[in-house]
This record gives sequence, structure tokens and C-alpha cells, in this order.
Amino acid sequence: MTSWTAGELTIHRVDEIELPPQTGPWLLPEATPDVVAATPGLRPAFADDAGGLRLSSHSFVFTTAGLRVLVDTGIGNGKRRANPAWDNLDTPYLSRLAAAGYTPEDIDLVILTHLHTDHVGWNTLPDGTPTFPNARYVTSRTEWDHWASADMDEPRRAMFRDSVHPVRDAGLLDLVDVPAGGVETAPGVRLVPTPGHTPGHVAVQAGTALITGDCVHHPVQLRHPDITSCVDVDPRQAVATRRRLLSSLAGTGTLLLGSHFAPPTGGMVERDGDGFALAVRPATAP
Repeated sequence: MTSWTAGELTIHRVDEIELPPQTGPWLLPEATPDVVAATPGLRPAFADDAGGLRLSSHSFVFTTAGLRVLVDTGIGNGKRRANPAWDNLDTPYLSRLAAAGYTPEDIDLVILTHLHTDHVGWNTLPDGTPTFPNARYVTSRTEWDHWASADMDEPRRAMFRDSVHPVRDAGLLDLVDVPAGGVETAPGVRLVPTPGHTPGHVAVQAGTALITGDCVHHPVQLRHPDITSCVDVDPRQAVATRRRLLSSLAGTGTLLLGSHFAPPTGGMVERDGDGFALAVRPATAP
């Protein structure tokens, strides 16, 4: 189990899977091998020798003022998914959560940065029951409203049916209005609006750390903030959000924890020419 100290919090990474090599070219097509090779600090942790991106799926969990908080819930086990790398997974995710000191029944608050398939899967067990039965599940009202009125394809509708609607139907889902300045959802925990990847996307400020969700997918986007994702709903807004966020973090000592950053996952944002760089901060405990 990998952990960081962030002010008074200890934040644990709960691993699900390392994403396959073909994820990078699909997700961030502008991050070509030439771009990656020319970007210092990516190899070997965040890219391989051929310029392929390393990405992973994981959650973060921590305790604040006695409340046990989980940020994003990955892809999930036993879910039929159109992406072959995500289809019908069978991982020891809950055992890894237990290794961090948390059972599903312990979790008080689940924060969903957005409602994409690889961030909501462990909301429910394969039988459709909520995985965290004592938790409130929280997401942005703007995010919910967007998908409620969207013309979704069948794979996305299926994801909502098996991983989102059950927590709503169980009365566990809370929709939060997130103003421009953010909103506190627990002591020391704020939702920060970071729209673009999705309209209601939020990052999570937890103590002296910021958990990115998908407003930053990979450290290559620090040096090249204009690199967009193929699944950004509004790529132009995503770029503007990323530049604004990274500029606000640069030089502040805030620990940036990437929701898809491969190990070592965390670091401080520094200015680097007209972009930024990640100064890796090793975990404080194995």
C-alpha cells in the first residue's frame, strides 16, 4: 500500500489495474512517441523506452475528522464493458482497500470526480448492490444533469444501470452544487470545479493534496497542457481548465495526485518554460 502525508491527512492509493499499452495512443493521441521522448522526466516511471505512456486505474482513500473518504471507484469487478481491457475484471481491489485499513462498511463518503466508466465501477458489486452501504456517494449536480439529458450510447447506458442508478435508487447519492470557488464536502476536503473533460468534473482538494480526476490524465500534460483526451466533452475548456489549475498549483507545495498517473503517482507542480513539470514526491510509506 502506497501512502502520502498531506498536511494532517494520510492519503492511500488503492490500486486496481495497470492500463494496457494501447490505452495511451487511444486516450491521448497527441502524446506521440516523439513528444514523449522529448519531454524530460517521464521515463521510466511514466513512459516506456518506446515512448508509450504508462497509465493506471486506482482510487484514493483517507480519514479526515473521523470521516472515511474514498475518491473514485475505478472500473469494478464483473462488469460487462465495451473496452476489452475493462471487461469482466476480477481484481483484489477490496483486499487492497483492506490493506489500507478500510472495509467497504467503513467508508462514510464516496466522492465521484465525474461519471465515466472507469471512475464509478466499484460503486456497486457484480450483483448490483452498493459496495459501500454506509456511505453517501457525492458528485456534482452539473455532472448528473449533463448525463441525464445526454444521448448516451448503449455501453454508457449500461454503465449507469449497473454502477450509478443502484446507488441513486438506494437513496445514497447526493448531488452537490459546486460554485467557482469550490465547496467543502468534509472537514479539509473541497470539490474544485475543473470542467472540460466533462461539464461537471471536479478535482478534490484533500489537506495539502489535490486529486486530479481526469482534468490531468498523465504527467505529459503538465509540460504540454494543450494535449487533450479523445473523450474530453469540451477539449478547449479542458485545456483552459488544466492551464488555470496547474498555474494555481505551481510553486505552492501542493501535492498533485494523478488519478491515472502510474507509480510514483504524486509530486509537486513546478513551472517549466511555458508549461509545467512534476517534481516527483516519493510515498511516505510502502
